[in-house]
Amino acid sequence: MKLCVVGTGYVGLVSGTCFAEGGNDVACVDIDERKIADLRNGKIPIYEPGLEELIRRNVGDGRLRFTTDLAAAVKDSLVCFIAVGTPQDEDGSADLSMVLKATADIAKLMPGYRIIVLKSTVPVGTADKVREAMASQTTHPFDVVSNPEFLKEGAAVEDFMKPDRVVLGSNSEHALSLMKELYSPFVRTENPILVMDNRSAEMTKYAANAFLATRISFINQVANLCEKAGADVSDVRRGIGFDRRIGHYFLFPGVGYGGSCFPKDVRAVIRTAEEYDMDFSLLKEVEVINEKQKELLVNKVFARFGKDLRGRKFAIWGLAFKPRTDDMREAPSIVIIEALLKAGAEIAVHDPEALARAREVFGDRVSYHRGNYDALPGADALLIVTEWNEFRRPDFARVRELMKSPIIFDGRNLYEPSVMKQEGFMYYPVGRSTVTQ
Repeated sequence: MKLCVVGTGYVGLVSGTCFAEGGNDVACVDIDERKIADLRNGKIPIYEPGLEELIRRNVGDGRLRFTTDLAAAVKDSLVCFIAVGTPQDEDGSADLSMVLKATADIAKLMPGYRIIVLKSTVPVGTADKVREAMASQTTHPFDVVSNPEFLKEGAAVEDFMKPDRVVLGSNSEHALSLMKELYSPFVRTENPILVMDNRSAEMTKYAANAFLATRISFINQVANLCEKAGADVSDVRRGIGFDRRIGHYFLFPGVGYGGSCFPKDVRAVIRTAEEYDMDFSLLKEVEVINEKQKELLVNKVFARFGKDLRGRKFAIWGLAFKPRTDDMREAPSIVIIEALLKAGAEIAVHDPEALARAREVFGDRVSYHRGNYDALPGADALLIVTEWNEFRRPDFARVRELMKSPIIFDGRNLYEPSVMKQEGFMYYPVGRSTVTQ
């Protein structure tokens, strides 16, 4: 099948590449000439495990191309995916200007029947707006399909190639038949293709992310209570997780969620509820809890060292909002580092992939280190903010030798308190026993 994907951001690039890997001819379109030139030259704008290899192979085999020529792409493609950004507006709602602009452009350019697929995360009712925009710009027949993505950064390729489910929203049997055919190579293990109306498909994406965000804020509140009550959140998490109604996923306490999806989507659901005269108070509290949780390590640092950190140095391991990505959008690390800098501290940072992104945020206000141990010399304490696997088994003797003080603030509970005591560290985890020697 011949496809075009409008937008080469995270969702568009992964989706277009994986569709090409499935044997389709795919044109990925973007108005950013520099980005398209970089992609043609093999320079990938995001870090995502496995993506670069897939792009290289499918470009080489002629199934995947990158272009700024939307007219040619629409002319050659039966199915046009819209995967442009839907950034948060000032009131928390999703900004649909890029979606509607792409819609109008496709409508003006299409020479006949086309299927317009909304891959971008959009609020309930967007498909109706897209239909209206299409009808105002073309007399050709078309169908609009809502096909939300469920890609986890750091595992997006695997998520696309082996989806838990595929959600399709449309009232057109013809469009749904073609979409099922398109996705058939990816659901050979009998994972379902769920068919529903557009509005239900749009709501499904927001409800999924809002629910996962709620789980994270819940376990963070439980962890905070465990600290005060003398319980161990790691035991509590296991104790509730074996209940099949609950499960273990997204029950790891830490310093809050970040990224491009959860914060934006929670706010968008809150805003959508307001449009229907509903107060979604639960999600409002989820957001409040998350923002407070980002300050957790800073408050622990202040409790240990005081609020005047002039003359103190802190090492930070982990900058991306989660492992296996370089994405720092709304990352807890930003809140933590800004607070420490404001208090007068010197900051040395390390992340396996996000150093370039960090330079865009902090400039020359922090020092950057390629190796995790390189950030440690002279540090009064180490703060672990992102749970990269390479942080889980460090040489503790080396860490202790490099640091000025053997103090670790662990925002991801990577280590056992008993082990840290044996290794001679003062250790401050989340929702577990503090080791003060």
